[in-house]
Amino acid sequence: MRQLIIFFFLTPFLLWSQSNFEKGEKLFHAKKYKEAETFFEENLKHYPNDIKTLEHLADISAEEKKWEKTAAYYKKLKQLKPNEADYFYKYGGCLGMRALEVNKIKAFGMVDDMKFSFEKAIDLNPKHLPARWALIELYLQLPGILGGSESKALKYSNELAKLSPVDGYLSKGRIDEYFKRYDSAEKNYIKANEIGKSKVTFQKLYNLYLNKLKEPKKAQELKRKFDSK
Repeated sequence: MRQLIIFFFLTPFLLWSQSNFEKGEKLFHAKKYKEAETFFEENLKHYPNDIKTLEHLADISAEEKKWEKTAAYYKKLKQLKPNEADYFYKYGGCLGMRALEVNKIKAFGMVDDMKFSFEKAIDLNPKHLPARWALIELYLQLPGILGGSESKALKYSNELAKLSPVDGYLSKGRIDEYFKRYDSAEKNYIKANEIGKSKVTFQKLYNLYLNKLKEPKKAQELKRKFDSK
């Protein structure tokens, strides 16, 4: 009898909390993020370790470009699921975006945490492509005194090549483009486009022709071929 009474009093609370998540999810899928956030935050008060609620809140704050807040959600998510590679990758990505908003001294203080997060993602998922892309960009952008290095960027580019030839050529093209080796970048982007034949590979080569090599005729010819497919 006592158990029945407890269940009777708890049921409205459980249904109410559940409806908060369901309402939030419906609004989230309708892209009404601010309204959805209110319901998810209310749900989180009762279920502070609910993975789906935390993921939705992280997505909303990322949509709003609130990177510090987003990082806090992913920090909790990776604590709750320490074997989930994407949580470490996304946490590192949030730190990277946050680093663009703060002064250089504070940004440089985030570098080790970023590196660790991306490397951890790869440890957990050896086929994780985005984490390798993130490390390539990190080593390109960092000053040499803080560990920036073309050779380190190339290391992850070579790893990408083994997992995905398209990503391998695209990443080598990105490295060449960063160091203004535009002719070499063109060769790598051409190879990537020949294999991938995607909007991404087309766009990389098209932008190189138009903005770096200043060859609008090549750009237009490439676009004509892409549009005709």
